[in-house]
Amino acid sequence: MTKVRFAPSPTGYLHIGNFRTALINFLYARNKNGHFMLRIDDTDDERSQIKYEHAIKEDLDWMGINWDSLEKQSSRLFYYDQALEKLLDKKRAYPCFETPEELSLKRKRQLSSGKPPIYDRTALHLSDSDIADFKAKGIRPHYRFLLDHSDVNWNDLVKGPSRYNMSNLSDPVIIREDGKVIYTLASVVDDIDFEITDILRGEDHMTNSAAQIQLFEALEASPPNLGHLSLLTDISGAGLSKRIGSLSLRDLKAEGFQPMAISSLLSKVGTSDSVDIFKDINQITFDFDIEKFGKSKPKFDKNELKFLNSKYFKLLDFEDIYDQLKNFNFEVTSGFWELVKDNIENIKQIETWWHIIYGKIKPVYNDTDFIKTCLQNLPNGNFNENTWSIWTSNIMKVSGRKGKDLYNPLRLCLTGQSRGPEMATLVLLMGRKKIIERLSLNDL
Repeated sequence: MTKVRFAPSPTGYLHIGNFRTALINFLYARNKNGHFMLRIDDTDDERSQIKYEHAIKEDLDWMGINWDSLEKQSSRLFYYDQALEKLLDKKRAYPCFETPEELSLKRKRQLSSGKPPIYDRTALHLSDSDIADFKAKGIRPHYRFLLDHSDVNWNDLVKGPSRYNMSNLSDPVIIREDGKVIYTLASVVDDIDFEITDILRGEDHMTNSAAQIQLFEALEASPPNLGHLSLLTDISGAGLSKRIGSLSLRDLKAEGFQPMAISSLLSKVGTSDSVDIFKDINQITFDFDIEKFGKSKPKFDKNELKFLNSKYFKLLDFEDIYDQLKNFNFEVTSGFWELVKDNIENIKQIETWWHIIYGKIKPVYNDTDFIKTCLQNLPNGNFNENTWSIWTSNIMKVSGRKGKDLYNPLRLCLTGQSRGPEMATLVLLMGRKKIIERLSLNDL
């Protein structure tokens, strides 16, 4: 069975680029009737916060991304220690005692002499007595994984045939001097223990993946299938980062964007498919194919998201969105929703149109003769579906106006807007009293 994982660190809110990884993993698993694991990578207890863990779960739930299992790395520290012992026994891990300052000086010397800043493996030459002396002085080691300086090859699910020569990479630190496990090791141990079959993540993990392939093999496990997605950028081509305050899901939610608009865009941008709106995530899942994702960097365009958001509302019946509409402090009826849904970009604009139709607006049209003509020719009796056509026909006969010269000024008189919902339905909702009030206001 296909099994994937989304592994966020609870050090901040989910931003749009990070969520895209979650979405693609989710769609990949669901398309294959597989298993989607949420793994909280919370071993960095200095930066990890429980409030961000809760926020990640809330955001995924809001987006309709349900997980089949949940794991936390902080509960698995024993297994990482076991893996370290196994690597030490196999001579694939070794203790190092350089301080961060000493390592920084080494890198500077290497760079100044034109050499790549790769760890020189000095610690490999330490004798048992050297190591004992360091420990006797209270100097705690960090541990590195000993890379095999050969080519690592894999057939990437997105990039195709991929290769990395490990002599270009420093032996990665896997345990810090304070005993804290590094992602490089912890992730591999988890992927082995939970039988992850496919890993989909950003292309910034390519070199990390090469090292982890050797780690899988050193721990006597077969590496999963690997896929590295081109990183999402903003419209200018700059990278998105949760550390510089880029768009978070919470930002988008607060602005009135809908989950399906977000998922519709992120599931298609960067693929060979055209971007369009979907009403249900199952529709996206049905034709999802990781092979459609290209190597070029996809761009997140907020204007495109606004367009999809507005298209999404057009797909919804009153019952589909009732749970959101009932949160307003006024009653939104089915008739009101059907009237305005084609004219909003986000859910917040419901309140704007409510005020336009039922509240007070400033006059924006001051042709008093035309306004008086409109008021005097308003049909008598109860309003019905023919009221608008009868009214405008009467005005046309008296004023000689027709087409835009008639409809545009009348819309401005009644709504203060140059465009908007169908006027025949709008006057029904407004009613006689409100229409007379609007025309009287414009006559002042």
